[in-house]
Amino acid sequence: MITLHHLENSQSIRILWLLEELGGAYGFKMYDRDPETMLAPDDYKALSPLGTAPVITDGTVVLAESNAIIDYILDKAPNQDLRPKTDDADRVPYLFWFHAAQGSYQSLQTGRFVNSIAVERSPRLVRGIIRKVMATLDSAFYGPRLSTVMGMMEEQLSQHPFIAGERFTAADIALGYTVQMASMRGQLSDDYPHTQAYVERMEARPAWQAALAKDGKFQGVPS
Repeated sequence: MITLHHLENSQSIRILWLLEELGGAYGFKMYDRDPETMLAPDDYKALSPLGTAPVITDGTVVLAESNAIIDYILDKAPNQDLRPKTDDADRVPYLFWFHAAQGSYQSLQTGRFVNSIAVERSPRLVRGIIRKVMATLDSAFYGPRLSTVMGMMEEQLSQHPFIAGERFTAADIALGYTVQMASMRGQLSDDYPHTQAYVERMEARPAWQAALAKDGKFQGVPS
Protein backbone atom coordinates (compact mmCIF):
# COMPACT_ATOMS: atom_id res chain seq x y z
CA MET A 1 0.00 0.00 0.00
CA ILE A 2 1.22 3.50 -0.80
CA THR A 3 2.15 5.55 2.26
CA LEU A 4 2.40 9.31 2.12
CA HIS A 5 5.08 10.75 4.38
CA HIS A 6 3.50 14.12 4.91
CA LEU A 7 5.48 17.15 6.06
CA GLU A 8 3.42 19.93 7.58
CA ASN A 9 3.00 23.09 5.50
CA SER A 10 4.60 21.65 2.41
CA GLN A 11 3.92 20.69 -1.18
CA SER A 12 3.00 17.19 -0.03
CA ILE A 13 -0.51 18.56 0.57
CA ARG A 14 -0.86 18.05 -3.21
CA ILE A 15 -0.38 14.30 -2.79
CA LEU A 16 -2.75 14.14 0.15
CA TRP A 17 -5.31 15.96 -2.01
CA LEU A 18 -4.78 13.50 -4.87
CA LEU A 19 -5.18 10.48 -2.59
CA GLU A 20 -8.43 11.94 -1.21
CA GLU A 21 -9.69 12.57 -4.75
CA LEU A 22 -9.04 8.91 -5.62
CA GLY A 23 -10.78 7.71 -2.49
CA GLY A 24 -8.82 4.48 -1.99
CA ALA A 25 -6.91 3.23 1.04
CA TYR A 26 -3.47 4.66 1.74
CA GLY A 27 -1.00 4.98 4.58
CA PHE A 28 -0.30 8.33 6.19
CA LYS A 29 2.50 9.51 8.46
CA MET A 30 2.71 13.10 9.64
CA TYR A 31 5.99 14.91 10.29
CA ASP A 32 6.32 18.27 12.03
CA ARG A 33 8.88 20.87 11.02
CA ASP A 34 11.59 21.95 13.43
CA PRO A 35 9.99 24.89 15.29
CA GLU A 36 13.18 26.97 15.10
CA THR A 37 14.54 26.28 11.61
CA MET A 38 11.18 25.33 10.02
CA LEU A 39 13.06 22.56 8.19
CA ALA A 40 12.03 18.93 7.93
CA PRO A 41 13.15 16.67 10.80
CA ASP A 42 16.07 14.30 10.30
CA ASP A 43 13.87 11.19 10.05
CA TYR A 44 12.00 12.80 7.17
CA LYS A 45 15.20 13.83 5.38
CA ALA A 46 16.49 10.27 5.74
CA LEU A 47 13.64 8.99 3.54
CA SER A 48 14.98 10.59 0.38
CA PRO A 49 18.38 11.88 -0.79
CA LEU A 50 16.69 15.19 -1.61
CA GLY A 51 15.34 15.53 1.91
CA THR A 52 12.33 17.43 0.57
CA ALA A 53 8.57 16.95 0.56
CA PRO A 54 6.64 15.11 -0.73
CA VAL A 55 7.80 11.52 -0.35
CA ILE A 56 5.88 8.27 -0.70
CA THR A 57 6.85 4.69 0.02
CA ASP A 58 5.32 1.60 -1.54
CA GLY A 59 7.02 -1.59 -0.45
CA THR A 60 10.66 -1.11 -1.41
CA VAL A 61 9.86 1.94 -3.53
CA VAL A 62 10.80 5.36 -2.14
CA LEU A 63 9.83 8.23 -4.40
CA ALA A 64 10.15 12.01 -4.17
CA GLU A 65 9.08 14.89 -6.47
CA SER A 66 5.42 15.88 -6.74
CA ASN A 67 4.78 15.14 -10.39
CA ALA A 68 6.68 11.85 -10.33
CA ILE A 69 4.58 10.80 -7.34
CA ILE A 70 1.34 11.87 -9.05
CA ASP A 71 2.20 9.79 -12.12
CA TYR A 72 3.18 6.81 -9.96
CA ILE A 73 -0.08 6.92 -8.03
CA LEU A 74 -2.17 7.30 -11.18
CA ASP A 75 -0.34 4.34 -12.75
CA LYS A 76 -1.46 2.33 -9.72
CA ALA A 77 -5.06 3.55 -10.00
CA PRO A 78 -6.06 2.85 -13.62
CA ASN A 79 -9.80 3.27 -13.12
CA GLN A 80 -9.74 7.03 -12.79
CA ASP A 81 -10.22 10.01 -15.07
CA LEU A 82 -7.57 12.35 -13.72
CA ARG A 83 -5.10 11.94 -16.58
CA PRO A 84 -6.39 12.37 -20.16
CA LYS A 85 -5.56 9.52 -22.52
CA THR A 86 -3.15 10.04 -25.43
CA ASP A 87 -5.99 10.51 -27.96
CA ASP A 88 -7.96 12.89 -25.72
CA ALA A 89 -8.30 16.50 -26.91
CA ASP A 90 -7.31 17.65 -23.41
CA ARG A 91 -4.07 15.66 -23.44
CA VAL A 92 -1.79 18.44 -24.73
CA PRO A 93 -3.06 21.19 -22.40
CA TYR A 94 -2.94 18.65 -19.59
CA LEU A 95 0.71 17.85 -20.26
CA PHE A 96 1.64 21.51 -20.58
CA TRP A 97 -0.02 22.68 -17.36
CA PHE A 98 0.88 19.57 -15.38
CA HIS A 99 4.56 20.29 -16.00
CA ALA A 100 4.39 24.10 -16.13
CA ALA A 101 2.89 24.02 -12.64
CA GLN A 102 6.19 22.74 -11.25
CA GLY A 103 8.74 23.57 -13.93
CA SER A 104 7.74 27.21 -14.39
CA TYR A 105 5.16 28.56 -11.97
CA GLN A 106 6.20 26.83 -8.73
CA SER A 107 9.92 27.40 -9.32
CA LEU A 108 9.37 31.10 -9.98
CA GLN A 109 7.13 31.48 -6.93
CA THR A 110 9.64 29.64 -4.75
CA GLY A 111 12.53 31.75 -6.04
CA ARG A 112 10.68 34.95 -5.32
CA PHE A 113 9.71 33.69 -1.85
CA VAL A 114 13.30 32.67 -1.03
CA ASN A 115 14.52 36.11 -2.10
CA SER A 116 12.07 37.77 0.28
CA ILE A 117 13.33 35.57 3.11
CA ALA A 118 16.92 36.45 2.20
CA VAL A 119 16.10 40.14 2.58
CA GLU A 120 14.38 39.62 5.94
CA ARG A 121 17.26 37.54 7.34
CA SER A 122 20.16 39.60 6.00
CA PRO A 123 22.22 41.65 8.50
CA ARG A 124 20.73 45.06 9.12
CA LEU A 125 23.86 46.86 7.88
CA VAL A 126 23.51 45.45 4.37
CA ARG A 127 19.76 44.86 4.27
CA GLY A 128 19.08 47.95 2.19
CA ILE A 129 21.61 46.85 -0.43
CA ILE A 130 20.27 43.29 -0.47
CA ARG A 131 16.73 44.63 -0.85
CA LYS A 132 17.75 46.71 -3.88
CA VAL A 133 19.54 43.75 -5.48
CA MET A 134 16.53 41.50 -4.94
CA ALA A 135 14.16 44.15 -6.25
CA THR A 136 16.26 44.43 -9.41
CA LEU A 137 16.25 40.66 -9.81
CA ASP A 138 12.50 40.57 -9.30
CA SER A 139 11.78 43.28 -11.85
CA ALA A 140 14.17 41.83 -14.43
CA PHE A 141 13.46 38.12 -14.00
CA TYR A 142 10.78 36.85 -11.62
CA GLY A 143 8.16 39.52 -12.21
CA PRO A 144 8.02 39.38 -16.04
CA ARG A 145 8.09 35.57 -16.16
CA LEU A 146 5.41 35.22 -13.53
CA SER A 147 3.25 37.76 -15.35
CA THR A 148 3.58 35.71 -18.55
CA VAL A 149 2.64 32.43 -16.88
CA MET A 150 -0.23 33.98 -14.96
CA GLY A 151 -1.50 35.72 -18.08
CA MET A 152 -1.59 32.41 -19.92
CA MET A 153 -3.35 30.81 -16.99
CA GLU A 154 -5.94 33.57 -16.82
CA GLU A 155 -6.62 33.24 -20.55
CA GLN A 156 -7.07 29.47 -20.29
CA LEU A 157 -9.36 29.76 -17.27
CA SER A 158 -11.45 32.43 -18.98
CA GLN A 159 -12.44 29.74 -21.49
CA HIS A 160 -12.57 26.60 -19.35
CA PRO A 161 -13.50 25.77 -15.74
CA PHE A 162 -10.37 23.65 -15.28
CA ILE A 163 -6.82 24.20 -16.42
CA ALA A 164 -6.78 21.42 -19.04
CA GLY A 165 -10.35 21.88 -20.25
CA GLU A 166 -13.85 20.99 -19.14
CA ARG A 167 -13.02 18.43 -16.45
CA PHE A 168 -10.90 18.25 -13.31
CA THR A 169 -7.55 16.50 -13.81
CA ALA A 170 -4.29 15.92 -11.96
CA ALA A 171 -3.00 19.09 -13.61
CA ASP A 172 -5.43 20.99 -11.40
CA ILE A 173 -3.89 19.34 -8.35
CA ALA A 174 -0.36 20.20 -9.50
CA LEU A 175 -1.28 23.78 -10.39
CA GLY A 176 -4.04 24.41 -7.87
CA TYR A 177 -1.72 24.25 -4.87
CA THR A 178 0.68 26.80 -6.35
CA VAL A 179 -2.11 29.21 -7.25
CA GLN A 180 -3.51 28.83 -3.76
CA MET A 181 -0.12 29.77 -2.32
CA ALA A 182 0.01 32.84 -4.56
CA SER A 183 -3.44 33.83 -3.33
CA MET A 184 -2.53 33.29 0.34
CA ARG A 185 0.58 35.45 -0.09
CA GLY A 186 -1.38 38.29 -1.68
CA GLN A 187 0.16 37.71 -5.11
CA LEU A 188 -3.06 37.07 -7.00
CA SER A 189 -4.51 40.48 -7.78
CA ASP A 190 -7.86 41.50 -9.22
CA ASP A 191 -6.17 41.48 -12.63
CA TYR A 192 -6.80 37.72 -12.59
CA PRO A 193 -10.51 37.29 -11.81
CA HIS A 194 -10.85 33.90 -13.54
CA THR A 195 -7.84 32.57 -11.65
CA GLN A 196 -9.28 33.86 -8.38
CA ALA A 197 -12.54 32.05 -9.15
CA TYR A 198 -10.52 28.94 -9.99
CA VAL A 199 -8.86 29.01 -6.57
CA GLU A 200 -12.29 29.21 -4.95
CA ARG A 201 -13.47 26.19 -6.97
CA MET A 202 -10.42 24.19 -5.96
CA GLU A 203 -10.79 25.07 -2.30
CA ALA A 204 -14.47 24.06 -2.37
CA ARG A 205 -13.72 20.52 -3.54
CA PRO A 206 -14.60 17.92 -0.88
CA ALA A 207 -11.27 16.13 -1.38
CA TRP A 208 -9.33 19.34 -0.72
CA GLN A 209 -11.35 19.93 2.42
CA ALA A 210 -10.72 16.32 3.49
CA ALA A 211 -6.98 16.77 2.90
CA LEU A 212 -6.96 19.91 5.06
CA ALA A 213 -8.82 18.09 7.82
CA LYS A 214 -6.39 15.16 7.75
CA ASP A 215 -3.38 17.49 7.76
CA GLY A 216 -4.81 19.61 10.58
CA LYS A 217 -2.03 22.22 10.48
CA PHE A 218 -1.87 23.53 6.93
CA GLN A 219 -1.17 27.26 6.64
CA GLY A 220 0.53 27.42 3.27
CA VAL A 221 3.86 28.87 4.41
CA PRO A 222 6.59 27.78 3.96
CA SER A 223 6.24 25.90 0.68
